[in-house]
Amino acid sequence: MPASTAHSAYRCIDALNTATCPGSSPLYTVMSMAETLESSRHAWVIHGQSCSRRVGNWPIWFARDSGEKPLLYLHSATSSAQLCALSQQTAQRGILCNDIENHPSVWPKGTHSSLPLWLATHPRCTPYDPASGDEARAIVLAGLRTLYVDGQQGFYYLALHDQDTNTTLAAQDREDAHKGMYPTQRGQAGDVRLLGAGRALEEVMHAAALLEQDWNMTAQVWSCPSYTRLAREAAATERWNRLHPLAPRRSCHLRDCLAGNSAPVIAVTGYPQVIVDQLAAHVDARFIALGAGSVQACAPSRYWIVASALRALADEGRTDMQQVENALQRYHLK
Repeated sequence: MPASTAHSAYRCIDALNTATCPGSSPLYTVMSMAETLESSRHAWVIHGQSCSRRVGNWPIWFARDSGEKPLLYLHSATSSAQLCALSQQTAQRGILCNDIENHPSVWPKGTHSSLPLWLATHPRCTPYDPASGDEARAIVLAGLRTLYVDGQQGFYYLALHDQDTNTTLAAQDREDAHKGMYPTQRGQAGDVRLLGAGRALEEVMHAAALLEQDWNMTAQVWSCPSYTRLAREAAATERWNRLHPLAPRRSCHLRDCLAGNSAPVIAVTGYPQVIVDQLAAHVDARFIALGAGSVQACAPSRYWIVASALRALADEGRTDMQQVENALQRYHLK
């Protein structure tokens, strides 16, 4: 990575760390960060809806500079075709932030079903679905360092929603959010483990409260900004272990987080279920994936999450099937 690019990235990071950023939604947080980066003049900030910097025109303006600077692109791509074209315009570099989830749409999270599949399978894309403004901030800051200081190839993608949160992350949580997952409360155990990403995390938190309130079951809750990053790292680690049978076995963040506990794992996303299905091969405990279309057209409600958790516990012999039947009737799910 050229020294001038790394210097620009450091200046961007310093500017963002100096600017005040009260807890808010991922969308508002990233927009505030974009304003700070524009003022610093050490980054390219592109607004997809801007008339002066349309997708088809801005690469000419971009080419005036002889050196690369950090790129933050705010856009509203609804399909894989649009996102593919946009990534090609940016030479598959930068931090691409999509706000389409906040627009009316018949599709889960506002995107055609092809888009999350494209994100999960594109080798140069690292996709994130932050639940809070603090998560989004941590991921953007880490992305600036990873892409423009460390020189990692590819680009980051963030799905941004506009639901306010008051979450403030500790330093370790910010680091782990970038890796893909962190516990919402450290040191807390549970009868079941609930994983959630983006806006789905709110339903997961409500489901955890219902499990304790209505069924006397405790839940350990994890926020997972990137199921895809977790799955890719786990698969790469397994491949390395196969190719080096005599070397000490390596671990990965997903297995490290879930180690030492046999409680069932319920993973939830607002995208189609296939996004969380990626984890199945790398989770040793009983695993249930829930997404848009799994039990209802939209993202699973807190009630379906509770019913799924009780079914997993019943399959483990930790409760009985009558509890599942009771939950279906209580929450009017049948």
